Amino acid sequence: MAFFPASLENLIDKFASLPGIGRKSAQRLAFHVLALPDGEAEDFANAILEAKSHVKCCSVCQNLTETDICPICSSDRRDRSTVCVVSEPRDVLSIERSHEYKGSYHVLHGVLSPISHVGPDDIRINELVKRVAAEDSEISEIIMATNPDTEGEATAMYISRLLKPFDIKVTRLASGLPMGSDIEYTDDLTLANALKGRVQI
Repeated sequence: MAFFPASLENLIDKFASLPGIGRKSAQRLAFHVLALPDGEAEDFANAILEAKSHVKCCSVCQNLTETDICPICSSDRRDRSTVCVVSEPRDVLSIERSHEYKGSYHVLHGVLSPISHVGPDDIRINELVKRVAAEDSEISEIIMATNPDTEGEATAMYISRLLKPFDIKVTRLASGLPMGSDIEYTDDLTLANALKGRVQI
């Protein structure tokens, strides 16, 4: 027997499908949305639709942007010889908060995970190799900043092997990031120290 109208159940299901949102949290969010004035609810729905239609991947680094090339890639103040490779767009924000890194980025949009059936063609590894191989490439160092867990380490090692023929330095974030943690939740000082102490792999 359904406790709520079908449309409300559908809304709860949609919230529950989001990462980190359990059934009870999904119910709270759904009831909150229902309680919004019509104008605010419409603004909320339009914000989702607008983000979906306007946000795309930067043609250079694959980070999220509304333009063909993101502000970091188009900035003259960034060091184009160094590329920091991260798993997700939110990791770029975490590293930027450290104020330690002045190079460019490459966002993979995932990591290698045989258990989840995620292989090299499912994330943006080919785009990275093309950047490095380009005739006008200025890249001399790749910093692997994937999470220090099993999938992150496997992804870093796989990419480092792919890039060996290009004779560029491939480094890994240094100790300071505990194994099994996420870059997204690392404090600024730890992340800054990890960037300073990165080592070649």
